[in-house]
Amino acid sequence: MIVQPYRPVTYTIGNTSSGMPGMVHSTTQGMPGMPGMGNGTQGMQGMMSQPPQVTSGSPMTPAGAVVPTTAPVFEQSYIENILRLNLGKVGTFYMTFENNQEWNAKIFKGVLEAAGRDHIIISDPATGQRFLLLMINLDYATFDEPLTYQYPGTIGNPPTSRNFW
Repeated sequence: MIVQPYRPVTYTIGNTSSGMPGMVHSTTQGMPGMPGMGNGTQGMQGMMSQPPQVTSGSPMTPAGAVVPTTAPVFEQSYIENILRLNLGKVGTFYMTFENNQEWNAKIFKGVLEAAGRDHIIISDPATGQRFLLLMINLDYATFDEPLTYQYPGTIGNPPTSRNFW
Protein backbone atom coordinates (compact mmCIF):
# COMPACT_ATOMS: atom_id res chain seq x y z
CA MET A 1 0.00 0.00 0.00
CA ILE A 2 1.29 3.46 -0.92
CA VAL A 3 0.85 6.18 1.71
CA GLN A 4 0.62 9.69 0.30
CA PRO A 5 1.68 12.67 2.47
CA TYR A 6 -1.11 14.95 3.72
CA ARG A 7 -1.41 17.91 1.36
CA PRO A 8 -4.08 20.45 2.34
CA VAL A 9 -5.63 22.36 -0.52
CA THR A 10 -7.74 25.52 -0.46
CA TYR A 11 -10.14 26.59 -3.14
CA THR A 12 -11.28 29.98 -4.37
CA ILE A 13 -14.30 30.62 -6.54
CA GLY A 14 -14.57 33.48 -9.00
CA ASN A 15 -12.00 35.09 -11.27
CA THR A 16 -8.76 33.15 -11.14
CA SER A 17 -5.42 33.65 -12.80
CA SER A 18 -6.60 31.56 -15.73
CA GLY A 19 -9.15 34.24 -16.56
CA MET A 20 -12.12 31.87 -16.54
CA PRO A 21 -14.83 33.10 -14.16
CA GLY A 22 -16.41 30.52 -11.89
CA MET A 23 -13.60 28.00 -12.17
CA VAL A 24 -12.29 26.25 -9.08
CA HIS A 25 -8.62 27.03 -8.53
CA SER A 26 -6.27 25.09 -6.30
CA THR A 27 -3.82 27.08 -4.17
CA THR A 28 -0.73 25.35 -2.92
CA GLN A 29 1.07 28.26 -1.30
CA GLY A 30 1.44 28.81 2.37
CA MET A 31 2.25 25.36 3.71
CA PRO A 32 5.70 25.62 5.28
CA GLY A 33 7.55 22.36 5.55
CA MET A 34 5.42 20.55 3.00
CA PRO A 35 7.28 19.35 -0.10
CA GLY A 36 6.37 21.18 -3.27
CA MET A 37 4.13 23.66 -1.46
CA GLY A 38 6.38 26.66 -0.93
CA ASN A 39 7.35 28.29 2.32
CA GLY A 40 5.18 31.43 2.28
CA THR A 41 1.98 31.93 4.25
CA GLN A 42 0.21 34.39 2.01
CA GLY A 43 -2.02 31.87 0.24
CA MET A 44 -3.69 30.46 3.36
CA GLN A 45 -4.41 33.63 5.31
CA GLY A 46 -7.83 35.07 4.67
CA MET A 47 -9.07 31.96 2.88
CA MET A 48 -9.45 29.66 5.88
CA SER A 49 -12.40 31.27 7.65
CA GLN A 50 -15.06 29.28 9.41
CA PRO A 51 -18.78 29.84 8.83
CA PRO A 52 -20.77 31.35 11.70
CA GLN A 53 -22.28 29.03 14.29
CA VAL A 54 -25.96 28.49 13.52
CA THR A 55 -28.58 26.67 15.53
CA SER A 56 -30.07 23.69 13.78
CA GLY A 57 -33.14 24.52 11.74
CA SER A 58 -32.47 28.27 11.49
CA PRO A 59 -33.91 29.79 8.30
CA MET A 60 -31.46 31.18 5.74
CA THR A 61 -31.79 33.62 2.86
CA PRO A 62 -30.82 32.55 -0.68
CA ALA A 63 -27.55 34.49 -0.22
CA GLY A 64 -26.67 32.32 2.79
CA ALA A 65 -27.34 34.79 5.60
CA VAL A 66 -28.92 33.35 8.74
CA VAL A 67 -32.26 34.86 9.73
CA PRO A 68 -32.32 35.33 13.52
CA THR A 69 -35.36 33.87 15.25
CA THR A 70 -36.44 33.87 18.87
CA ALA A 71 -37.02 30.58 20.62
CA PRO A 72 -40.48 29.96 22.07
CA VAL A 73 -40.74 30.75 25.77
CA PHE A 74 -43.34 28.13 26.65
CA GLU A 75 -42.90 24.65 28.04
CA GLN A 76 -44.31 21.51 26.50
CA SER A 77 -47.65 20.28 27.78
CA TYR A 78 -46.60 17.53 30.18
CA ILE A 79 -48.08 17.02 33.63
CA GLU A 80 -44.89 17.99 35.44
CA ASN A 81 -44.63 21.22 33.44
CA ILE A 82 -48.25 22.12 34.14
CA LEU A 83 -47.70 21.44 37.83
CA ARG A 84 -44.52 23.57 37.81
CA LEU A 85 -46.52 26.49 36.42
CA ASN A 86 -48.78 26.21 39.48
CA LEU A 87 -46.31 25.93 42.36
CA GLY A 88 -47.63 27.34 45.62
CA LYS A 89 -51.27 26.49 44.91
CA VAL A 90 -53.29 24.11 47.09
CA GLY A 91 -54.26 20.92 45.31
CA THR A 92 -55.86 17.57 46.00
CA PHE A 93 -53.97 14.61 44.55
CA TYR A 94 -55.76 11.32 43.99
CA MET A 95 -53.39 8.36 44.05
CA THR A 96 -53.84 4.61 43.62
CA PHE A 97 -51.38 1.96 44.76
CA GLU A 98 -51.70 -1.47 43.18
CA ASN A 99 -51.35 -4.66 45.25
CA ASN A 100 -51.55 -2.77 48.52
CA GLN A 101 -53.55 -4.65 51.18
CA GLU A 102 -53.72 -1.69 53.61
CA TRP A 103 -54.99 0.98 51.23
CA ASN A 104 -55.42 0.80 47.49
CA ALA A 105 -56.25 4.47 47.03
CA LYS A 106 -55.34 7.55 49.00
CA ILE A 107 -56.04 11.27 48.73
CA PHE A 108 -53.38 13.87 49.56
CA LYS A 109 -54.14 17.56 49.94
CA GLY A 110 -51.48 20.21 50.27
CA VAL A 111 -49.47 23.06 48.82
CA LEU A 112 -47.67 22.11 45.64
CA GLU A 113 -43.97 22.74 46.30
CA ALA A 114 -42.19 20.95 43.45
CA ALA A 115 -42.86 18.71 40.48
CA GLY A 116 -40.39 16.58 38.57
CA ARG A 117 -40.66 14.07 35.79
CA ASP A 118 -41.49 11.25 38.20
CA HIS A 119 -42.49 12.92 41.47
CA ILE A 120 -44.54 15.61 43.19
CA ILE A 121 -43.71 17.27 46.50
CA ILE A 122 -46.55 18.76 48.52
CA SER A 123 -46.74 20.05 52.07
CA ASP A 124 -49.56 20.13 54.58
CA PRO A 125 -49.95 23.79 55.63
CA ALA A 126 -51.37 22.83 59.05
CA THR A 127 -48.58 20.47 60.13
CA GLY A 128 -45.72 21.39 57.78
CA GLN A 129 -45.31 17.72 56.90
CA ARG A 130 -44.07 17.14 53.37
CA PHE A 131 -45.05 14.29 51.05
CA LEU A 132 -43.04 12.95 48.16
CA LEU A 133 -45.55 11.39 45.78
CA LEU A 134 -44.64 9.28 42.78
CA MET A 135 -46.12 10.47 39.50
CA ILE A 136 -46.76 6.86 38.45
CA ASN A 137 -49.40 6.59 41.20
CA LEU A 138 -51.17 9.85 40.31
CA ASP A 139 -54.65 9.41 38.87
CA TYR A 140 -55.64 13.06 38.76
CA ALA A 141 -55.41 16.31 40.70
CA THR A 142 -57.89 19.06 41.51
CA PHE A 143 -57.27 22.66 42.48
CA ASP A 144 -59.63 25.14 44.17
CA GLU A 145 -58.34 28.07 42.11
CA PRO A 146 -57.73 28.61 38.39
CA LEU A 147 -54.64 26.95 37.00
CA THR A 148 -51.90 28.70 35.10
CA TYR A 149 -51.65 26.79 31.86
CA GLN A 150 -49.86 27.62 28.66
CA TYR A 151 -50.50 25.27 25.78
CA PRO A 152 -47.62 24.89 23.29
CA GLY A 153 -48.01 27.23 20.34
CA THR A 154 -50.23 29.77 22.10
CA ILE A 155 -49.26 32.89 23.98
CA GLY A 156 -50.74 33.53 27.41
CA ASN A 157 -53.48 31.67 29.23
CA PRO A 158 -56.84 30.62 27.78
CA PRO A 159 -59.93 32.61 28.83
CA THR A 160 -60.95 31.92 32.44
CA SER A 161 -64.73 32.32 32.00
CA ARG A 162 -66.45 29.53 30.10
CA ASN A 163 -70.05 28.41 29.73
CA PHE A 164 -70.19 24.68 30.25
CA TRP A 165 -73.96 24.18 30.04
